[in-house]
Amino acid sequence: MKTKSLPFILQARKHLVYTYLSFFFILVIIGSLSSCKTDDSYKDVSPIFPSLVLKASTAPAVLTQKTASSNGVDLTWTTGSNHGTGASISYTVQVDKKGNNFSKAFSVNMGKAVYELKYTVAQINDSLLKRWMIAPGTSAQIEARVITSIASESFKGDTSNVLSLTFTPYQPVTSTLYMVGDATPNAWDIANATQMTVNANDPTKFWYQGPMKVGNFKFPVNQNSDWAQDMYMKVDDSHLYLHKGGASDDVQWHIDKAGLYRIEVSLLDLTISITAMAGPAYTKLYMVGSATPAGWDINNPVALVQGLDNPFLFSYDGVLTAGEFKFPTKTGSWDQDMFMRGADDAHAYLHVNGSAGDDKWTISKEGYYHVKLNLQDNSVSILPYEVYMVGSATSIDWNIGSALQLTQDPSNAYIYTYTGDMKVGEFKFPVNRDGSWGQDMYMRTDDTHAYLHKGGSSDDNKWNITADGNYTIRLNIKDLTISIVKN
Repeated sequence: MKTKSLPFILQARKHLVYTYLSFFFILVIIGSLSSCKTDDSYKDVSPIFPSLVLKASTAPAVLTQKTASSNGVDLTWTTGSNHGTGASISYTVQVDKKGNNFSKAFSVNMGKAVYELKYTVAQINDSLLKRWMIAPGTSAQIEARVITSIASESFKGDTSNVLSLTFTPYQPVTSTLYMVGDATPNAWDIANATQMTVNANDPTKFWYQGPMKVGNFKFPVNQNSDWAQDMYMKVDDSHLYLHKGGASDDVQWHIDKAGLYRIEVSLLDLTISITAMAGPAYTKLYMVGSATPAGWDINNPVALVQGLDNPFLFSYDGVLTAGEFKFPTKTGSWDQDMFMRGADDAHAYLHVNGSAGDDKWTISKEGYYHVKLNLQDNSVSILPYEVYMVGSATSIDWNIGSALQLTQDPSNAYIYTYTGDMKVGEFKFPVNRDGSWGQDMYMRTDDTHAYLHKGGSSDDNKWNITADGNYTIRLNIKDLTISIVKN
């Protein structure tokens, strides 16, 4: 047997090493592959968008009229999502009685970027009574939700969660109250019954402060000339009851001494207080001076008008020319106390007869003015006279609190002008917006002339517009002429 050569043996070993190395690398690769683990937590999911969530503040379950103007419920919601479209989102709030599934809901379009809607107690109560016919004192559940509208054809929008709220409504008392009777300023003229002022913080309370005469009075709820209406009448000196229209009872309060009174009424508590008050130191005041129509004639000075509702207020509406004036307390003599100009035009002081000084107010330009002296704080206002227009022919109808103001002619202070749209109907000219129909007004003598109706008088003559259109109306309060021209 022949022995193999050394080169052959070396060559064979070389191949064997290569074989071992290849096998080793194969094992390493297999091992590394086997050591890789699959991550079962990975999932291919769609993007997650924020939900539309509606919330409500704590709301009173039992509503009361004493808190009518306070916040009842505050609805707030999240932005929701436009689902990645980049489109704008609009919101609509829907509210309905539970069980209706929003089939009779009223909807409030909130528009874009608004995330809150507030309701007062009065608004909630009104909806419960009139929309869903919930009887006063009866508990009811109301549902609310928000829906979105996305300005994209790809998505229709979302609907929030549904909130359930429970409310018990109240039967509201009248929002207006008047006094009528021979003890009141307008006696038994119910069409001009004296209006009570509603309490600013409690709509169930009313007050009146002013002069009362010897006689009787009671409280109707409106001025519609119907004596068979509901009225509040007397139980005793400090309590009242609601007399239902048509009932035969007619119990009234009595004033046995004329004077200044403050009368306060609570319709929920059914209480009344009648308090006699100290009146002003003077019941008559005058104006005298070169600026007044009377000049310096102390025997015939211009009389100021004392306020009916506030006897501390004295006023003058009329012509003043360039000159001076002051306020005497009586006629016929310069030896008397007078109200004179204080530190500025807005203040007066009582100049005691015989004291040094003679301070007067100055008018620099002739015109119509409204002058007012308040003896409660000795304040004075001297303002250009203002004229307004109200009536069914105007854009504000008979809402005297929003009466249209006429423009005073800068070159003639007696001329007042209105230019604007008018419609078929009537109109007249009050001199302020204080809400009182018992004030002075310019009324119709004929189509080209006016007269000054004095507050409290029964006449009520108005001009008529017979065709809709744009008009220029010019009133001259000195000549008492009027022109009405369709443009």
